[in-house]
Amino acid sequence: MAGGYREVPQRYPRPGWVEHDPEEIWRAVLAATAEALAAAPDRAPVAVGVADQRETCLFWDRRDGRPLHNAIVWQCRRSAPICDELRARGLEADIRERTGLRLDPYFSGTKALWLVRRDASLAGRIASGDVCFGTVDSWLAYRLSGNRLHVTDTTNASRTLAFDIERLDWDDGLLELFGLRRAVMAEVRPSASDFGLTSGSAPIPDGVPIAALVGDQQAALFGQACMRPGLVKATYGTGCFILAHMGPRPVRSRSGLLTTVAATGDGSPAYALEGSVFIAGAALQWCRDNLGILSGWQEAERMAASVPDSGGVVFVPAFAGLGSPHWAPAVRGALFGLTGATRREHIVRAALESMVFQAQDVLAAMTSEAGAALSELRVDGGAAANDVLMQLQVDLSGPPVSRPRSVESTALGAAYLAGLTAGFWRDEAEVESLRREARRFLPSGNPAASEAYERWRRAVSGLLAARLPAAGGDATV
Repeated sequence: MAGGYREVPQRYPRPGWVEHDPEEIWRAVLAATAEALAAAPDRAPVAVGVADQRETCLFWDRRDGRPLHNAIVWQCRRSAPICDELRARGLEADIRERTGLRLDPYFSGTKALWLVRRDASLAGRIASGDVCFGTVDSWLAYRLSGNRLHVTDTTNASRTLAFDIERLDWDDGLLELFGLRRAVMAEVRPSASDFGLTSGSAPIPDGVPIAALVGDQQAALFGQACMRPGLVKATYGTGCFILAHMGPRPVRSRSGLLTTVAATGDGSPAYALEGSVFIAGAALQWCRDNLGILSGWQEAERMAASVPDSGGVVFVPAFAGLGSPHWAPAVRGALFGLTGATRREHIVRAALESMVFQAQDVLAAMTSEAGAALSELRVDGGAAANDVLMQLQVDLSGPPVSRPRSVESTALGAAYLAGLTAGFWRDEAEVESLRREARRFLPSGNPAASEAYERWRRAVSGLLAARLPAAGGDATV
């Protein structure tokens, strides 16, 4: 398997704001693709599959593809006051019923409305239809096709707050609410579809089918072969996202989870319950970049293993608020339990533990929704390679944790979907047979894990009760 990698820098123009330069995204895609193709010089690409950060969005000029502004990233909280305004108007219940989502700045719709209100000329351009709005999959498909295709898939569309997840179509009333119109929205197709052909996107040859567009977490669900009801995956990356396949009908959550569209290889409707943790691996990046107390993932595992526990330190990395199941956008991060004996190893271990504790909050809600214990948790993402982290997860959650040979399930899911469209694989059953388990983690009977989790729950409860004001224009909890 050949691959390429490029990191896209994040920009933080104000506290709580997160942006990407769309042109940097495009250059990173081309550079990583060139690296992958160079690593397999005797292979020609059969199809292109795109997985993306689902809620990150932007407007661009329809004629030349020029972005009108930096992309607003899923983590950005700038539209929190808009969410408060719409909630005060009593709109949240209706939005949730139609879209399966919470009224939260996480999602694309309120980001779009923020942009429309900020730029006086944008409303006119939307009315005339000479701009495009979309998530990053749409932006990349536009560029990959030589500025011809304005398309998206159902998984990405279902994260905009403007998509009816039962009709699988844009909702005109919600589009109007967020300052949008159908004329600027992408055509929506199933994730595995013949979207069009590449053009002018060297090093990718012209004429290669763009055969899959899919949101990153739904791609990981598919890449982990979670194609049947009851199968659950957790992706530990910048954030942590846990999805449970629920079958062909949407299931409405009563426990702070999201209802979202899942990807299928044959285009048939499917849905998942999702818990979204905004800051997971990003907590370790913060320890590296802001505190300077570690150099990277490998050192983090070594440091965490060098101490028996976190020394009573609890790290709540709510840099972008708390997601599922709390939905508290104004809560901010905190470190508790610091003493004169606290060392950097304790803080790093507490950062790792926070990933598991947030995941456990979600898994407990999923277990409540399902009415039965989970049989297995399939894990992926960069942090899933950390043995300390995975053992702590299984000691808390209970069911076996299954780690595949390749933890890059998002890329695999996009590739599998594209390959199914192109006929490279026959069907989902063949794709399912490709999953290989590298290691299975079983509970060790460690009571310290539950004790540490209880300290975490008390810390989060305190933050939720404190109702502290947050920087960056957010409302209070």
